[in-house]
Amino acid sequence: MLLIAVAAVRISSRSGLPSLLLYLGIGVAIGQDGIGNIAFDNAELTQVIGYAALVVILAEGGLGTKWKEVRPALPAAAVLSTVGVAVSVGVTAAAAHYLVGLDWRQALIIGAVVSSTDAAAVFSVLRKVPLPSRVTGTLEAESGFNDAPVVILVVAFSTAGPIEHWYVLLGEIALELAIGAAIGVAVGFLGAYGLRHVALPASGLYPIAVMAIAVVAYAAGALAHGSGFLAVYLASMILGNAKLPHAPANRGFAEGLGWIAQIGMFVLLGLLVTPHDLINDFWAAVVIGLVLTVVARPLEVLVSLLPFRIPWQEQALMSWAGLRGAVPIILATIPMVAQVAGSERIFNIVFVLVVVYTLIQGPTLPWLAKALKLGASSDASDLGVESAPLERLRGHLLSVAIPEGSRMHGVEVAELRLPAGAAVTLVVRDEKSFVPAPATVLRHGDELLVVATDPVRDATERRLRAVGQGGKLAGWLGTGGGSTALGPPPGTETRPHRPGQRSAQRPDRRSGGQPAPQSGHRQKKPAR
Repeated sequence: MLLIAVAAVRISSRSGLPSLLLYLGIGVAIGQDGIGNIAFDNAELTQVIGYAALVVILAEGGLGTKWKEVRPALPAAAVLSTVGVAVSVGVTAAAAHYLVGLDWRQALIIGAVVSSTDAAAVFSVLRKVPLPSRVTGTLEAESGFNDAPVVILVVAFSTAGPIEHWYVLLGEIALELAIGAAIGVAVGFLGAYGLRHVALPASGLYPIAVMAIAVVAYAAGALAHGSGFLAVYLASMILGNAKLPHAPANRGFAEGLGWIAQIGMFVLLGLLVTPHDLINDFWAAVVIGLVLTVVARPLEVLVSLLPFRIPWQEQALMSWAGLRGAVPIILATIPMVAQVAGSERIFNIVFVLVVVYTLIQGPTLPWLAKALKLGASSDASDLGVESAPLERLRGHLLSVAIPEGSRMHGVEVAELRLPAGAAVTLVVRDEKSFVPAPATVLRHGDELLVVATDPVRDATERRLRAVGQGGKLAGWLGTGGGSTALGPPPGTETRPHRPGQRSAQRPDRRSGGQPAPQSGHRQKKPAR
């Protein structure tokens, strides 16, 4: 099953469809009415495994979320995840009651279930579509935040007995979100501090520790009667932006676990459904989904983003990009476990709605972005920096990859102006490695090994990223990194430098003279 699912990823990447549809199809194919004819109807087990998988998916999404993109979008995402969810639930529930004929409890459950955008679907689609960072950040943060209030609403609507005071329910939602947020932030910062100051004996332990910390955040939030989903997402976001040792390996490990979680969860949901029962609820699902997509979601975006003065083009794209996925289907198992009347019909309607409208929205999202003339910004590519701690030497070995678009291309090693205690020790170019000279010119595709002592490790990475974004004049152009406070590297003398002139840093002849030139490097004449 895993091999088939991995092969399906290739198909989904070429077709533009979210992979969840293929995984659901695999589950349906081997289940009842399929070639496997496997009878599976354990909704409680599906819910437990779905929750566990969702924790892993949210952790993977948080680790891959860039704080600089999400930070400006946090207020808008928070309003979308609270006020927007309320608007969506009300409009969708009204449509389910008046147009489809469901009673109010069933209508409210469906309205709450489908108001959650799916983190796995959003992460998988948006990271392949070149959108403005504000749009991507808002949608990713919304998909990570809105699971928490939606779960609370679905559980409340599925509980036996009437809901007497709506304001009490709102107070409970606010309290659970506050507890989850506080625990997530605390666990994230404590975990990041521990991983940065306690060197583990093997690099393979860091990814395991990161995922364990994320799971601890969920468990602590749930035990404290808070939102565990919000806690795990916030903790993972903090860990992902904390510049931990072996950060690329951490993200790669989390991505692999995320794929396994998605595959297992979607296949299990496909097994749970009975295909011949879907026919009776097909048109009901289409009607509810149409109101959700055309009325509820645009109204939700309009009301929520009104104070932020976001252009209508971006609002239109956010309205269409509210992708549903496995999360609504998992939430639809809650009334089944609670034995709510008509819960099987609720599950079938949600299943059909997710499949039909994901088929429509996923492939058309790139086309809509192009039609609205929304594309990614042309900022310089960021550097890929990986850190490995050198415990006994109290230092760090930074592996720096210079991608296409980085403005570090054409910069000489001496012009990096790394702080005292840091030095470029090796350059790998065209599968050949050499020790660079101060006049060595860096190029796209180079990989650098930079050794930095513990006190200047952060300043070294800031300076490297600043040069990657602003080039040799990073300090002059206002790019971060603290370049103006950093002196030249040891063994160089600095003359006053003006924008537009060639760098005046030259190797000091008193420190050993000009090193032997390397292949493809320029050599400066000795200073007179």
